[in-house]
Amino acid sequence: MLKDIPNHAVEDIAIAILPKLEPSEENGNLWEVYVINLKDEPLENVIVASKGYGEREGEAVRTSVLRHFIGDMEPLSYSLIEPIQEQVFGLSNEYWLSYYIGREIFDRKYVFLPESISADYFTRIPLINRKGVMIL
Repeated sequence: MLKDIPNHAVEDIAIAILPKLEPSEENGNLWEVYVINLKDEPLENVIVASKGYGEREGEAVRTSVLRHFIGDMEPLSYSLIEPIQEQVFGLSNEYWLSYYIGREIFDRKYVFLPESISADYFTRIPLINRKGVMIL
């Protein structure tokens, strides 16, 4: 039953959002979302589901749910999940991460709250060595 399902803590895995190095003229400033493996062990079958939700002008807004198969990640590595546009920064941006280590499955939800993706909250992102917003 439910008590038989192990609840493994996700540690040393981050989701970071960084400004893209080269802005796009047709889409304005694009940003990129990364998953970062800060562990000394590989991750297998990494999957990330992303969605946005919230309110805009008093109306409920939801974006499509996108699923991204990252595959395996080496220790101390990072991988691009998706590009993201500034227009959705006023929404909550949720990333649900699932992966395996050996035969054990791990998962965690990361939520960037509205207006939290801003230069006011920038920090140096490990391994990528650029400034952005990160949830560890």
